[in-house]
Amino acid sequence: MENKRNKFLTATAAALAVTAVAVVPASAASPFSDVKESHADFEGISTLYAAGIISGYPDGTFKPDTNVTRGQAAKMIAGALKLDTKEVEDPKFTDISASNPYYGSIAALVGLNVITGYGDNTFRPNQTITHGDLAKILASIPTLPELESAKNHEASEKVTRGQLATFIAEALTKSNPETPETPETPETPETPEDAFSLSILHVNDTHARANELPKLATAVKEQREAKKNVLTLHAGDAFNGTLYFNEFHGQADLALLNEIGFDAMVFGNHEFDLGASAEGHQALADFIKGAKFPFVDANTDFSADDKFTGLFTDLISSEPENGKIYSGIVKEIDGEKVGIFGLTTEETKAVASPDKVTFSNYIEEAKKAVAAFEGMGVNKIIALTHIGFEDNANIDNDQLLAKNVDGIDIIVGAHDHTKLDKPFIVDTNTAGEAKEATLIVQANEYVKYLGTLDVTFDGNGVVTEYDGELIDLGKVAEDKAALEKLAPFKEKVDAIMKQEIGVKLNEALDGSRELVRTQEAALGNIITDGMLAKSQQYTDKKVVMAFTNGGGIRETIPAGEITVGHVMTVLPFGNTLALMDITGAQLKEAFELSVGQAPNQFGGFLQIAGAKLQYDSSKEVGSRIVSFEYLDQATGKYVAFEDNKTYTVATNAFTAKQGGDGYDVFRKIYEEGRVTDLGLSDWENFQEHLLSLKEVKTTTEGRIVDVAKKQ
Repeated sequence: MENKRNKFLTATAAALAVTAVAVVPASAASPFSDVKESHADFEGISTLYAAGIISGYPDGTFKPDTNVTRGQAAKMIAGALKLDTKEVEDPKFTDISASNPYYGSIAALVGLNVITGYGDNTFRPNQTITHGDLAKILASIPTLPELESAKNHEASEKVTRGQLATFIAEALTKSNPETPETPETPETPETPEDAFSLSILHVNDTHARANELPKLATAVKEQREAKKNVLTLHAGDAFNGTLYFNEFHGQADLALLNEIGFDAMVFGNHEFDLGASAEGHQALADFIKGAKFPFVDANTDFSADDKFTGLFTDLISSEPENGKIYSGIVKEIDGEKVGIFGLTTEETKAVASPDKVTFSNYIEEAKKAVAAFEGMGVNKIIALTHIGFEDNANIDNDQLLAKNVDGIDIIVGAHDHTKLDKPFIVDTNTAGEAKEATLIVQANEYVKYLGTLDVTFDGNGVVTEYDGELIDLGKVAEDKAALEKLAPFKEKVDAIMKQEIGVKLNEALDGSRELVRTQEAALGNIITDGMLAKSQQYTDKKVVMAFTNGGGIRETIPAGEITVGHVMTVLPFGNTLALMDITGAQLKEAFELSVGQAPNQFGGFLQIAGAKLQYDSSKEVGSRIVSFEYLDQATGKYVAFEDNKTYTVATNAFTAKQGGDGYDVFRKIYEEGRVTDLGLSDWENFQEHLLSLKEVKTTTEGRIVDVAKKQ
């Protein structure tokens, strides 16, 4: 079979008639942030922008020096020729579907025999083109004059986006000699009639902060009053983290979420925390049944658990019912169809208790969901995910989802508690080739923010404009109606805070800043002992030590009966337990930072369990460690950490994932996928460990020793 490598064939002059456009003067303002007046292709880019032929990327750039792809070239050329890109015949390329942003342009040009694909029936829209290829297509338009700008390039040289704009602009401006050469500065093109604007409000990882939801209610109401076409989405992990969950198993949060009103929610890993309990997932089933909104989850299978019988379908629904689970749903908003599908991290099976609920590959299921939406004529697609913005790449995350799956316009994410102040753009695939942009948003954690995203789609479902921000809910008043919903739950929680846990102290456990941020503290020992014990229940690996930052320990527990309130005020941040694989050398680097400010206070001073550290505060910073050993459980003896050996340790998620307190070494380890967040609440672990102790020691054990103080 003949290899039809990007052959540009001659079309009729009538079909390819062009309309002249005005040249933008060099003094005009740049339409794109990365196209300055000094750029060689400024005039061509500005001219096509003014004519409404190009719009650039959602982040306000054009990327003029990036090599143009076959798909992008088709779109620009079809736009210049003003071809109908909607009523087109399917070119039947195996790698181009109707949802592809270049589909209409490619089909229109194929229909006129201007371009063809390859012998294997593909078009390869992400492949770059050469100046030789471009010359053939421009030459096939009989009304065009010879282009001077095209003579300065070798045929084998790749064409950039800016160069293509210049060639097309020259062709159009010279096609009609009566076209004025220096018009007034052009106005910004009007929004096309088929444009559709959508506002998305989103929260994630609210973790039973029912007491904060009245502020969210106010912010959502204000946004709905100010905007039209609003979608409100929850990206999962409403369960676990406070007494509101311990006592009411999601019902307190549900009352508030129903009052606020949501369009859809995806399940987070913590929604599956109770699977191993005597009641199994009954609390989750009750949460679903009581919801005044549907749930979406394309890669989670509930079919083996009888508690979800009648609640779950693996189909996409155009008429979703509240209190039911779907792979995806279609919402019709102002006459436009918007597809929403959900994904839950496969990590759930390792960090929660899903029991009979199973999880499949997120990329495979996302591709199926996108294809299903396309088959329903939906070209505006949102992935509502609980897989993490930059979580463990060996399992799943939003950036890899965007790079691997075409057709997703927006990802509303969660799981790793990332604070994205502005939408994050993914516009390349895994091979580094250009793709239509996917916007990713996430709103941190614990109802601290309401995320907003305002987008405009063109008639083909491509995002042409966007803006987004996080609204600080700490500055928002509480909604009266939501407060009334909260009141009966809050009354009971307030009473529980005063309850005694059943442990009595003969002496206070000192949590003062002066102590926990400078040296070993008995309170720090108990907290980290609990972390070490708990972590060993969740992995087959040998966890050799645990550590937590002294700055996260906030209060002293007085002598006498310990209350739930005491426990929660000691560890008030709702942190979670995480596992980390780290080398001995990296551990030493981290602990040099820990003791680097001693004897002065440092919030990053690490309290430890399972290990002993000796350091000399009189030595130069970075060279203070004298000895660093961990307890070998097999021999019962302490052995030195070896630089080139990898160890599994337990710490808190703030330190492990964010590199809190300046621990860049931990942040880098997290970015390499060597951190697993177990999602276990720190204060609950602490309380559980206190209850397990026959005696609560209020003295230290020599775990951390500054030898300079002995001299």
